Amino acid sequence: MPTGRRFAEALRAGDETAHAQRMALIAFAIRVASAGIAFISQIVQARLMGEFEYGIFVFIWMMMIMVGNLSCLGFHSAVIRFLPEYRVLDAHGEIRGLAFTARVFAIASATTLAALGFAGLHLLGDRIEPFYLAPAVLGFVALPMIALGDVLDGTARANSWAISAFSQTYIIRPTLILVFMVGAVLMGQPKTATTAMQSALAATYVTTLGQFIGITWRMRKRYQTGPLKIDFPAWFRVALPIFLIEGFGFMLTNADVVIVGFYMPPDQVGIYFAAAKTIALVQFVFFSVKAAAGPRFSSLIAARDTPALATFAAKTTRWTFWPSLTVGCGVLILGDFLLSLFGSAFTAGYPLMAILFAGIMMKAMVGPGEVLLTMAGKQKLCATLYAGILTANVILNILCIPLFGLVGAALASAIATGIEAVLLHITVRRTLGIALFAFASPQPVPVPAKASSP
Repeated sequence: MPTGRRFAEALRAGDETAHAQRMALIAFAIRVASAGIAFISQIVQARLMGEFEYGIFVFIWMMMIMVGNLSCLGFHSAVIRFLPEYRVLDAHGEIRGLAFTARVFAIASATTLAALGFAGLHLLGDRIEPFYLAPAVLGFVALPMIALGDVLDGTARANSWAISAFSQTYIIRPTLILVFMVGAVLMGQPKTATTAMQSALAATYVTTLGQFIGITWRMRKRYQTGPLKIDFPAWFRVALPIFLIEGFGFMLTNADVVIVGFYMPPDQVGIYFAAAKTIALVQFVFFSVKAAAGPRFSSLIAARDTPALATFAAKTTRWTFWPSLTVGCGVLILGDFLLSLFGSAFTAGYPLMAILFAGIMMKAMVGPGEVLLTMAGKQKLCATLYAGILTANVILNILCIPLFGLVGAALASAIATGIEAVLLHITVRRTLGIALFAFASPQPVPVPAKASSP
């Protein structure tokens, strides 16, 4: 290759890596702001409602966020997988078709699940605690907008519109939930989980519809209007394994809260949720790196540049580990004080924070390994991996919670996260020849003969 061409390609690669780093920093900054907003919002809600009503709200809202995300069936991430490739090929028809298909599919799927939810409440209403019924109904009404919002986030991320991708869900929506909740209470509404869910419903519709208008306008401006080219079978073949990977990962993150909700009363759910979400302030580091890494991984894999891929993957582990360690230690030092802001009863959750932090740091050592596998076309393998991890998590929670209560839930979550980290490291090394570890060399390693390289 001529020297001039090599130099140009090196500059372009450097620019793309720098762009990924800038996107990570923007995402990080937004997540810092959102973490502060969410934390303040949770404190205000807990203070207004008390641990019992707060526990009801967080249990139902967490369930709806999880179901809304899963109802996309991976299309919100398939957009990130395909759109950068189509942009390089100047395939604007495919881009328009992909964006349209993902939106329609997510809304239709979420609406179907909401209808099934209403039917379930009607048939099983007498077996469900009455204080869960009204919040659950409101949550099902919010499902289509939650799913559409996830697709719009994915579309913005695929276009590297970092502020549009993250600000809506992580800043605007939680802010509106808090504003609407406080406003409702000031107008005389009861300080209950139902009022909180009404606020969440209104905030979700306002945020998602506003984001829909903004993203649609920017897409038309960048890619113009024209015919749609739809390749649903190809997109669905990729989206479904991604759905399994991210679905298992999402459930892995939230399974402990959900299972605690099935085993323990709402006040205990509230204490566990406050502890888990306080230490989860550390995880916005991982989220930021993951958000920036996907498109860059995809570009390097398409270029079949394994050395550059290994180098960038190593950077993502360091971008994840050291900031996570710094933030986590700070949160633990202030942990008792932070929990006391929710109310005096919530300080019982401090030991849970230390246990959960141990698991978070094990995952931080390998960075966004699941994103790397997905972008490399190993989504089926990754889905199988996460199915096993989720199964282990659920089994551990079912065994540990009856024996050790909230401590058992934290232990189960930390152990499952450690298993996740070990399996990701081994799988990436064996299939891609990359030692994905915060302290490993960034150079590629030999790949076993049966494994394929990207």
